[in-house]
Amino acid sequence: MEIRNIERDERGNFIAEVENNEAGILEYTWQSDHEFSIDHTEVYDEYQGMSVGKKLVLEAVDYARKNDAKIIPNCPYAKAIFDKTIAFQDVLA
Repeated sequence: MEIRNIERDERGNFIAEVENNEAGILEYTWQSDHEFSIDHTEVYDEYQGMSVGKKLVLEAVDYARKNDAKIIPNCPYAKAIFDKTIAFQDVLA
């Protein structure tokens, strides 16, 4: 699985690809220079059960750490992952 980041102005997407096919997407919006919100996470039906959503959230967490940023998990799925994962609390806004 490959995950790439596409950023345009204050909005961005992490896109997961499996064998060159888009498997899921995480959408985010920069709220300030050091804080972004995860607005939506979606995994396409044929890729359910492959941890695509969790890997997208992990990629967002890694991105936040590399950019000294905090995350606001507005997406219910992302919020559930943050609530269960103590190791992500350092990037929680």
